[in-house]
Amino acid sequence: MTYQSDLLRLLGERGYIHQLTDAEGLDALAVRQVVPGYIGFDATAPSLHVGSLVQIMMLRRLQQAGHKPIVVMGGGTSKIGDPSFKDEARKLLTEETIASNIASIKRVFERFLTFGDGPSDAIMIDNADWLDKLEYIPFLREIGQHFSINRMLSFDSVKLRLDREQSLSFLEFNYMILQAYDFRELSRRVGCRLQMGGSDQWGNIVNGIELTRRIDGTQVFGLTTPLITTADGGKMGKTVNGAVWLNADALSPYDYWQFWRNTQDGDVGRFLRLFTDLPLDEIARLEALEGSEINTAKKALADAATAMAHGEAAAAEAAETARKTFEEGSAGDALPTLAVNADGIGIVDALVGLGLASSKGEARRLIKGGGARIDGEKVSGEDVVIRVGDTPVRISAGKKSHGLLVI
Repeated sequence: MTYQSDLLRLLGERGYIHQLTDAEGLDALAVRQVVPGYIGFDATAPSLHVGSLVQIMMLRRLQQAGHKPIVVMGGGTSKIGDPSFKDEARKLLTEETIASNIASIKRVFERFLTFGDGPSDAIMIDNADWLDKLEYIPFLREIGQHFSINRMLSFDSVKLRLDREQSLSFLEFNYMILQAYDFRELSRRVGCRLQMGGSDQWGNIVNGIELTRRIDGTQVFGLTTPLITTADGGKMGKTVNGAVWLNADALSPYDYWQFWRNTQDGDVGRFLRLFTDLPLDEIARLEALEGSEINTAKKALADAATAMAHGEAAAAEAAETARKTFEEGSAGDALPTLAVNADGIGIVDALVGLGLASSKGEARRLIKGGGARIDGEKVSGEDVVIRVGDTPVRISAGKKSHGLLVI
């Protein structure tokens, strides 16, 4: 359909829309008024990773279109853990760990959203504010009667676990009820009319819409994004060295820049639309580049994505480090570094310590395959010991991953 609202036009043009519960209704509402919309983020680690970035960008797009983003921190739901499409239960976290994770995660959103008291300023809310106060019997009487076990068992996120004969605890089974309750509570507290999320959240979102309608008679809406995979079908954000974290203390801005620089050719245009604010006509020009010129588009993606997450200065430093490393053959300042003593360090330990290999076994395979280099020279064997003087020593894993050993 042809959207009338700036919101759905923007989301549609940029590739965010997968499912909508009522496209015409939401489109009309977004023309008439400011739409408060939310996405929830559970605090299962001290940092979100790039797999959550499309959701953060959705809130950014909501604000860019003149509407109000609501960031819901899952201080309450993190105590259970979302079972959606997981093979096993999440490890239960202590309240102290959850609080620490939330404090760490909050910093990321300040890069992407403008917070304040204005009509379209973002706000942040912790669902522990209401979930921690629930009393079990009153909750069952008021909310539980609106949920059919038969229907809940039919949702893909639950059905998949059961079909595989993998345990689904009663604790986890309650998660979708609590998320539905969140939507109703946000509708009452701050007039929230829209919940957004990934395609795996469709069932949870629909539950919240139906609960809010049945109890309060309020019309609310749901919107999900497509599953973001890479051109080769892989999961976006997974690398040989683990997750691509958004916090700089979990992953350096240089490594973050390199992640985007290493985007596959077939993903460049789509990722530019999803993860940068570059104009669509400029993106069309960049994704049309062919051959080695596509690297220009990849650098533009890396620059823009890193500037958004870590600031212009960090992005410029990362780009300059990459230029020195790859174009001049020297070492830039933002490469990951590992301090060693005068006795030196074995190449296997160096590769693991710099994060260029996730284990000693992987490091040995890298060396055996000829992919490990010291200052550009192929490593002859896994017993090599590197001694560092006044000049840093550059360690490379393949052509694109590098680190420095310093005294």
